[in-house]
Amino acid sequence: MHSARLRSYLVGGRPPGAARTYPGCRDPRTPRRSLALELPGTVYFATQSPVWGGGRAFYDPGAPGRARMRAHLVTAEQFADIAAQEMYGPPGRDLDLTPVLTEGRARLGPGRYETLVHAGDVDGLPVLTFTAPWRAADVQLTPPSAAYLRHLGAGLLEAGTWDTESVAAYLAGLPGAAGQWEPAEVELLLTENGE
Repeated sequence: MHSARLRSYLVGGRPPGAARTYPGCRDPRTPRRSLALELPGTVYFATQSPVWGGGRAFYDPGAPGRARMRAHLVTAEQFADIAAQEMYGPPGRDLDLTPVLTEGRARLGPGRYETLVHAGDVDGLPVLTFTAPWRAADVQLTPPSAAYLRHLGAGLLEAGTWDTESVAAYLAGLPGAAGQWEPAEVELLLTENGE
């Protein structure tokens, strides 16, 4: 969600606070448009991220709630390259998006971020994301790290739709963060000069 992190996927580099450098996309152009979205479902934190040191964010479109997100208008090639980098693979291979566009979901593999989801449409364009093949209720939750929450929160704030207090309460209430992070702690992360 954070433009600095997205830029690392597009042009290559290491986002602040991350432990990994990304090679970048074949097409490094910035998105033609970005906007805030709320979609049915929830974001939750699970597994252990070697990049951020805590739980990773996943999207469960079938869970109750509303998931706050940012949508970036990228090409199909850029989407494939971003997904490859998130799956620890090299960019450079196009994805067949027909199954996800016709069925709403397509499983590329068993691991995290290897399931594509068609979460809706905006202005006639598909909203695609990648997530885990499991549901939030089927996996052990893992609290996210401060650096990761800072990036997620910064991305939501960049959208200009939500204020700091609202973003902090939202992130602190997500499964995996709830009970581990207080809204005031997350708000401090978002207002510190730590990016």
